Amino acid sequence: MPQALIVEDDPRTLMLVSDFLEDRGYETRTATSLAQASDMLDKLPDLCICDLDLPQREAYRLAEMARAQDVDLVLVTKDPDARPALPAVGGKEPGLLVKPISRLKLDRVLSRFRLFGRRRGEGTPAASPLIGGSPEILRLRHQLERIGPTDATVLIVGESGTGKELVASELHRLSERARRPFLALNCGAVTASLIESELFGHEKGSFTGASRRHAGYFERANGGTLFLDEITEMPLELQVRLLRVLESKRVARVGSTEAIPVDVRVVAATNRDPREAVKDGRLREDLLYRLQVVPIVVPPLRARTGDVRRLAAHFLEQFNRSGATRKSFSDAALAHLESHDWPGNVRELYNVVQRAYLLCERTVINLGDVKQYVMPCSPDGGGNMIRVEVGDSLAEVERRLIEQTLQCCRTREEAARLLGISTKTLYNKLRLYESSAQADPAANAPNYAQSRAETGTLDGRQRH
Repeated sequence: MPQALIVEDDPRTLMLVSDFLEDRGYETRTATSLAQASDMLDKLPDLCICDLDLPQREAYRLAEMARAQDVDLVLVTKDPDARPALPAVGGKEPGLLVKPISRLKLDRVLSRFRLFGRRRGEGTPAASPLIGGSPEILRLRHQLERIGPTDATVLIVGESGTGKELVASELHRLSERARRPFLALNCGAVTASLIESELFGHEKGSFTGASRRHAGYFERANGGTLFLDEITEMPLELQVRLLRVLESKRVARVGSTEAIPVDVRVVAATNRDPREAVKDGRLREDLLYRLQVVPIVVPPLRARTGDVRRLAAHFLEQFNRSGATRKSFSDAALAHLESHDWPGNVRELYNVVQRAYLLCERTVINLGDVKQYVMPCSPDGGGNMIRVEVGDSLAEVERRLIEQTLQCCRTREEAARLLGISTKTLYNKLRLYESSAQADPAANAPNYAQSRAETGTLDGRQRH
């Protein structure tokens, strides 16, 4: 299998990078200084990842050694402006990772190197980063394996939080473009006045504030893949220009008439139904045809049978590695996570697991630890929802939420924890509701009586 040498003096970063590479089929060795790394270079690695911020600019000396032995090199730094100094390293251009490092950043930078994601001598892809064993995710993986090696334009459709950018990154990793850049642009996160310049670049003086020439995403992604997220948020007039670039494979910077040839695979994504977006005037029909050469639908988490457990365990293992801990979920906690329909999909699950990991002080994360953050959803949606209408007071909405939470919990202590308030605060509010019910029985008694019957009386006695 391919070998990787990681030189980093920060233990958390070292562990994150090491675990990520091992997941991708690398055998890793680690060092915290140039002296240690120099001793390890006698066994030639395929990839060297080095902290550029090591004392006395040691990284540059190590880079020279790596260059002399034709080792792929990635430099890690806290300084986003470090790139101008990189040519001093010489040889092939190193990759650059700016801290804080994430697995997505690692995937983007490392995907352009020749052995990343493949086992040496075999040429077979390493394990897919798409975690899960459900029929839905297995079909998606198979689809990506067939489409990835092609140059086909792809439109990814899926709800927010399902992992559309991860799917786009995997398409890039499986392609012949894997050693070239993978760039992502969220069309909804850039103002309409700037997105044209971001995509196509601009010449100096082409508009107010254009103090220098700027290469756009198409130029910077040349030879690689450009991921356009939330494509339906792109202004219609710009969609016309995007269509022209896709057809001609040439781009002209704002303020210039010179057409620059570009070789870019475009992968777009949307969380809307693309046909509905066309009807609503948010997406040009001709652009849809051009983008949707191959459509990919990413399933929501609620449709991925059994994957909640797998993903939750995977995320928890990531946090255990980075924190050097050994926490685990109880069966009841995992069952509770499975009962949720996850409207925020994988992103929501990741956040819940991280929150439970950080706040649970025990080794085992129990039902009560996750019940604070998610509530089970019955098939008909009943029993776990409150009705809120325009004109309802905040006090009334709060009362309904408290009563409904009490119905879903076995004790008031559990309800208080789920609501994020102290037990004393909950007691005080219940006393207030009881006083209100006595003052106006017709308006308040039925709901309060139900919650009281479910959770016991206010003098501390619980139902058994």
